[in-house]
Amino acid sequence: MKQIKKEYRDKSGHDLAQICARAALDTKAEDLVILDVRGLTTFTEYFVIMNGKSTRHVQALAEAIEGQLRSKRINASKAEGLNEGMWILLDFDDVVVHIFYHEQRRFYDLEGLWSDAKKLDVEK
Repeated sequence: MKQIKKEYRDKSGHDLAQICARAALDTKAEDLVILDVRGLTTFTEYFVIMNGKSTRHVQALAEAIEGQLRSKRINASKAEGLNEGMWILLDFDDVVVHIFYHEQRRFYDLEGLWSDAKKLDVEK
């Protein structure tokens, strides 16, 4: 098993969420939101939520995020929905990334479900 690169071993969930967000924005993600769910759930610290313009764009966003983290030897412990491209979930333990086709995002309304979570800005 490959070790996580030394400069990324001590990255916090916040830092990983920012890395995911920047990779997504570089791939033209729409309506990106980072939610701090610490204290609201026990399974993760941050949600990164976004949508794409088409199912292929949703898949490309997932590939870009996974590729960015894989280059740092950080792999998703779980990935679901890659083939369909309607709602892709990438689980990086401290960060869970939700990539929606825009119609699916409105239907599931994760921001509404987690309305107590603090919204964070994407850092430059």
